[in-house]
Amino acid sequence: MTALRRITPVERRARLAGRHLLAPAHRAAAPQEVAGALIGLHATDPATVFLSAAARMATPTAAAIDHALYDAAPPLARIRCMRRTMFVTPRHLAPVLHAATTKDAHRNRGDAVEHLRTTLGWTPARYAAVEKATLGALTARGGATAAELAADIPDLREYYAVNPGKSYETRQRVTAPILGALAAEGRIRRTRPAGSWTSARFRWAPAEPLPAVPAPEAKAALARHYLAAFGPVTAADLKWWTGWTLTDTRKAIAATGAEAVELDEGTGYLLPEDNEPLGEGEGEPEPWVALLPGLDPTSMGWRHRDWYLDPAHTEALFDRNGNIGPTIWADGRIIGAWAQHPDGRINHHLLTDSAPGRHTRGLITTEIQRLTTFLNGTRVTPCYRTPLERRLAS
Repeated sequence: MTALRRITPVERRARLAGRHLLAPAHRAAAPQEVAGALIGLHATDPATVFLSAAARMATPTAAAIDHALYDAAPPLARIRCMRRTMFVTPRHLAPVLHAATTKDAHRNRGDAVEHLRTTLGWTPARYAAVEKATLGALTARGGATAAELAADIPDLREYYAVNPGKSYETRQRVTAPILGALAAEGRIRRTRPAGSWTSARFRWAPAEPLPAVPAPEAKAALARHYLAAFGPVTAADLKWWTGWTLTDTRKAIAATGAEAVELDEGTGYLLPEDNEPLGEGEGEPEPWVALLPGLDPTSMGWRHRDWYLDPAHTEALFDRNGNIGPTIWADGRIIGAWAQHPDGRINHHLLTDSAPGRHTRGLITTEIQRLTTFLNGTRVTPCYRTPLERRLAS
């Protein structure tokens, strides 16, 4: 039996420089190019979209990213898809992502109905009536914030407990699960927020139905995009990233014609056209450093992360729910973290056992200056706070 080609962590890290647009020579001109290279940008935290794009653009501005998101016929779409999470993706990929995660959308609705039944005693009939009234109010207004919809519909003013009985219990309006379920089904969409680009006070508007794509076709297409952007990957990586079952994951990988390779984690997969040693330039990329935000798609792109993240640093960089905070990358590895101090300056801390060389330290300084220029006085606090980020921000 022919032995599988072995791909080392060194080769995997080298791929990130160009494929994830992280080395300066590979930076993009427009935010839609960034989203296309990574399939989508995590958008649960609105600031992540802007910071992930800015880290990979040659001359980033908040205005350019805003235009790509919200202008007439924007090239980017914000949808709820993989793992029932918000992503910003190129508009042409939105139907594929939606169709490939349709089951998640149905689960979203079912969970919302059940949660409001158990916490507030709502019946399915009441949920359906409130949802219908919400869509009617959005249509009448043309667009509205959650607060404006609650002003129109008394039922939307109710609150329910999140994580009841826990030390971190909070209260949330019922607008959140109802609007979330409608967004997951593609019936409404988020538009420009009421505030700056860091604001989560989005306006909502009715959405045109996305073109239908058969689920098996969509899953195969999404798997192919993921393999092209993140490969080599294991089946566990793809299963985790998409939220699919193992059966659906295996079928999708098979449909791409992917070829097996040997990784430290076990069997991995690459597209046939990608299963060759890296060529000139990509095999030995120039040294690079990147400051990536919390929930960045590169940081969150794989289930198995030992090849780019020392497991000893997980506790400092992740919150209790598995969300990663802002990180400093050097040549394909996470070497530290950064955070913005209340006075606006960028603090950073290196986690490596050995100090980086003078050239890498210089690149870190350059990237801190570049991020400071992009922020232009804007203060960003991640939605999901991690232990090290909290310390650096204090």
